[in-house]
Amino acid sequence: MFSPTALELEALYLSLKVALWSVLITLPLGLLFAWILARKDFYGHALLNGIIHLPLVLPPVVVGFFLLSLLGRQGPVGAFLHDAFGLTVAFTWQGAAIASSIMAFPLMVRAIRLSIENVDSGLEAAARTLGASPFRVFYSITLPLISPGILAGIILAFARSLGEFGATITFVSNIPGETRTLPLAIFSLVQTPSGDAGALRLVVFSIILALAALLIAEYLAARAKRRIEG
Repeated sequence: MFSPTALELEALYLSLKVALWSVLITLPLGLLFAWILARKDFYGHALLNGIIHLPLVLPPVVVGFFLLSLLGRQGPVGAFLHDAFGLTVAFTWQGAAIASSIMAFPLMVRAIRLSIENVDSGLEAAARTLGASPFRVFYSITLPLISPGILAGIILAFARSLGEFGATITFVSNIPGETRTLPLAIFSLVQTPSGDAGALRLVVFSIILALAALLIAEYLAARAKRRIEG
C-alpha cells in the first residue's frame, strides 16, 4: 500500500522543486519589501502593504487567472517573452513556481517584517554614527537579529508552496510530469476510480514533509536565538 508509483514520486519531486524555487524567488524580494515596510514611511505605504498582502485574501483562482492573462501566450508579458526570447511560462513547472511564489510572498514578508520591527533601531543608528555603511549595518546587525524571522518566513513560504492548488491549476493546468504537484496529484487520484490508496500515500508524504519542515525550522530558530543571546 505504501509503495509509491513512478507518477507519485514524480509529483513529490516536482512539488519539492517548485517549493524550493518559490523560496529562492521570494526570499530576496521578501527581505527587501519587509525592510521597506518596517523602516520607511512614505506616501503610499498602506497601498503597497495592501498589494503585497492581496494574495492572502483573494481566491487563489483569481491570482491564477491574473497570471494567465498576464503571462500566458496571448498575454502582454507572455507574448513579449515568447516573441523576444522564445520563453513560455504558462503550463510549465516554472509557471507553477511563479504562482506558488506569489501566494507565499505575503507570508515571507510578514514574518521578516515583524522581526525587523522588533529590532532596536537605536543599534542601527549607533552603528551608522560610528561610520558603518547602510549595507554594513544591515549585514552585521540587522540580519543576525532577524534570522529567526527569516527562517520562519522560509518555512511558511515552503509549506504554502507545497500546498498551493488554485493558482497553480488555473495558471499551469494539471499536466503529469510537468505541473502536477502533490495537491494536484491528490486531486486527480481522488477523481479516479481505485485511486484512494495513491491519494492516501501522497497525503502521508505531505504530512511528513510539513512536519519535517516545522521541526527543522524550530531547531534552526532555537540555534539562532542561542547564538544571539550568547
